Amino acid sequence: MTEQRKTKLDSASEAIRRRTEQMQKTRDEPKYSPLNGLGVFGVIGWSVAIPTVTGALLGGWLNEVAPQSFSWPIALILGGVVVGAMVAWNWIDKSRDK
Repeated sequence: MTEQRKTKLDSASEAIRRRTEQMQKTRDEPKYSPLNGLGVFGVIGWSVAIPTVTGALLGGWLNEVAPQSFSWPIALILGGVVVGAMVAWNWIDKSRDK
């Protein structure tokens, strides 16, 4: 094998080694992405909005079917906010662990 060819093989193998190390480092320590934060923000928003709206709709129906001395929609909206906050807190803890 000629000296020039051996030098090319060494430089090629060195480039492959550097690239492999870079890929491994990226897998082990991923960079934070603003889009990731935006996604978590959206999930948290929906996890609060859906139980709240569901509580409002269910409360309106219960007001018609089983009237009480208190307001069903207000009670179930508050319940939806509490459930949504608990779900959102869980998502925040999961995203913090990553």
